[in-house]
Amino acid sequence: MRMLHPNNAHDLTYNDVFMVPSLSEVGSRFGVDLTTPDGIGTTIPIVVSNMTAVAGRRMAEVVARRGGLTVLPQDIPTDVISDVVKWVKARHPLFETPITLTPGNTTGDALQLIHKRAHDAIVVVDDSGCPVGIFTEEDAAGFDRFTQVRHVMSRELVTLPETIDAPAAFDFLSDQRLSVAPVVGDDGRLKGVISRKGALRSTIYQPAVDAEGRLLISVAVGINADPAGRSKALAAMGVDVIVVDTAHGHQSKMIEVVEQVRAAVPGVKIVAGNVVTAEGTRHLIEAGADIVKVGVGPGAMCTTRMMTGVGRPQFSAVVECADEAARLGGTIWADGGVRFPRDVALALAGGAANVMFGSWFAGTYESAADIQRDTDGRLYKESFGMASNRAVKNRSRGDDDLERARKELFEEGISTSRMYLDTQRPGVEDIIDQIVAGVRSSCTYAGAGTIPEFHERAVVGVQSHAGYEEGRPLGTSW
Repeated sequence: MRMLHPNNAHDLTYNDVFMVPSLSEVGSRFGVDLTTPDGIGTTIPIVVSNMTAVAGRRMAEVVARRGGLTVLPQDIPTDVISDVVKWVKARHPLFETPITLTPGNTTGDALQLIHKRAHDAIVVVDDSGCPVGIFTEEDAAGFDRFTQVRHVMSRELVTLPETIDAPAAFDFLSDQRLSVAPVVGDDGRLKGVISRKGALRSTIYQPAVDAEGRLLISVAVGINADPAGRSKALAAMGVDVIVVDTAHGHQSKMIEVVEQVRAAVPGVKIVAGNVVTAEGTRHLIEAGADIVKVGVGPGAMCTTRMMTGVGRPQFSAVVECADEAARLGGTIWADGGVRFPRDVALALAGGAANVMFGSWFAGTYESAADIQRDTDGRLYKESFGMASNRAVKNRSRGDDDLERARKELFEEGISTSRMYLDTQRPGVEDIIDQIVAGVRSSCTYAGAGTIPEFHERAVVGVQSHAGYEEGRPLGTSW
């Protein structure tokens, strides 16, 4: 990356900078390969942060199917993590996991579950697991919540064979004017569902999979309570990436823990953080981290900078840490502060190999929180910061009352925030489409066909607040 204003005296965040277009021979967005240079297997630069209200099994499945990675939180018990990992590893890389009910379930049951999937359909199956109907929200109109599904479901069932590929599925669904259809095996039993938009996406995205073709998954560990032992157990479960996570990653205990985890799981990719300096990056890589997580205070749910004055503008932190990581043969993830696709592109231009997302994905069908309706009928989910009072309570359930009370005095995050589902982009895949389209286009402006080329060719300048405002379209949420 080259800076137009190399002698700038101030640290910069994403709003402070812009990218200048360069001569390009990349003629199409589809000519850009977004495989990340960190070697973890992600084919788009999207990592979902280990936030309890965001990262769960549904998020992990959907994001990995589109090429990204989800990091499950560190406060989930090991036995639960084991079940989630098995579940995600068993998901199909093309077909979506359906919600299923029996004909005897009620429309109330169906309406409670239907928004857990973006395809807005429930497959009704018989006792042998064969589909016998489809239920959509519109089918419940005019019926009370105690009406059995058998009385309202559509029985005009069109199914697809499990041998079908994405282009053929898209063509078939388009011809039949269907938005979604069940996928069945030779025995007629349900194998999954595929939507028309999902089939289309599968012609654009490549899933993030392990050596056995199973979807990737990551899990975080803290620096307390035997992180090396937990990491060894996670590796045995098949976890692909272990994230050693604490708010202040540049501390002696963190360095010791990274060394212990590296010794315990020598063949697993290790991410460690968070830091914002070259020195912190160097210490973590020398301790054994493959990837360093960069960012203190830029997250939407984080109050660290206002509480402590500690942190660093994210763009400058990314640039400095990425340069040091590259010198040592490592890479970084930019963690926090991205609110628009432009921010993701600028993080990659600054040298990040991957970008982490938390609150931006909180208001989606796939986030881990339960969906709710406000008094106006709008759908929302509750989110909270991982250093907030609410998160501390969750993590300290095993402590005695006094110790819990002491910890709860020191919070650095928002405990409750309503994240409304965007009616235009209610699913995480809708947001991924928006981000990836922006990043691909940024690469074409720079004349880059890959993320490393993008970092090498990007020309970035510093702008005033008025310059940033000039680029915002009028009359929109941008």
